[in-house]
Amino acid sequence: MGAKIYLSSPHMSDEGYERKYIDEAFETNWIAPLGANVDGFERELSEKVGAKHAAALSSGTAAIHMALKAVGVEKDDIVFCQSLTFSATVNPVIYQNATPVFIDSDYKTWNMDPDALEAAFKKYPKVKAVLVVHLYGISADLDRIVEICRRHNVPLIEDAAESLGTTYKGKYTGTFGDYGIFSFNGNKIITTSGGGMLVSDNEERIAKVRFWATQARDKARHYQHSELGYNYRMSNIVAGIGRGQLKVLDKRIAKKKYIFEFYKRELGELEDVKFMPENEWDKPNYWLSCLTLSGKIKPIDIIEALEKENIESRPIWKPMHMQPFYEGYDFIGGDVARSIFENGVCLPSDTKMTDDDLNRVCGIIKGLWK
Repeated sequence: MGAKIYLSSPHMSDEGYERKYIDEAFETNWIAPLGANVDGFERELSEKVGAKHAAALSSGTAAIHMALKAVGVEKDDIVFCQSLTFSATVNPVIYQNATPVFIDSDYKTWNMDPDALEAAFKKYPKVKAVLVVHLYGISADLDRIVEICRRHNVPLIEDAAESLGTTYKGKYTGTFGDYGIFSFNGNKIITTSGGGMLVSDNEERIAKVRFWATQARDKARHYQHSELGYNYRMSNIVAGIGRGQLKVLDKRIAKKKYIFEFYKRELGELEDVKFMPENEWDKPNYWLSCLTLSGKIKPIDIIEALEKENIESRPIWKPMHMQPFYEGYDFIGGDVARSIFENGVCLPSDTKMTDDDLNRVCGIIKGLWK
């Protein structure tokens, strides 16, 4: 059995950028959920993606929660949410005691189907927010989705947890809606071990999010709280890692693209194999390289064959409307999300992979067709 190949693991910079910022935090004793690194990371990330303001938070989930709160989602409000996603996208809807309605995907983007979104608005005209996802670094059909939301005067929240660095028609995902969120979990394209960021052009709301995320402590000499608060702020140490990681984001995207193109070249001619979509409007970050199968070879065959050789892969996200916890909520659309889940697989896409590693993965997969 060969050396372990991970799906997507943390990759610190060769230059040691992260350590510089961490050392500064130690030298100044700013080991706290505020400080120069938090301020710097907010500023540098918002500048990178072209947002005006940002709040550094403890996770992408926390960022979605704060975005929902910022747009006024409350008990029994309806939130339209892409079904084909990780549960962290929708769980904060439940935190707010609101009601998710799940929207199907389309094959063109694997993301929210604008036609299904239109149908959802006809069935549920009173909606508080729309939550779209850019799955695996592929952008949704943003022109249509933004237009639909504006026509209905409903806030749009972009879950760009998987798409930091992806652009749609030259503009970064996460900056089209009223709010965008990014994740820096350990498997993301850049990581802070755990953490997230909420971005928006609304300065007042971002300031309010920072207030809520710091236990909503009022400006008083004593500890006074007039609103419910949360312990959601990012630490100065974690933010230092993020500042260093941000310097190598473009390198990571280039390597992710190289991995995807390697797989597509080596595996694209196999019978009944189709890779995740690429569109003329989209420059993805290729966070994970994914494919779907339509023949005798099934995703589990690839997953188990790689697993036997100490190589990580995994299924496509199981749609939320198929999950035991969420199956009682309404779903608008057809069978696209289910089909992508049942026929899809995520290949190892670790930026530390060598050509030998990639050839090893491809050789194992090709062997299934012999």
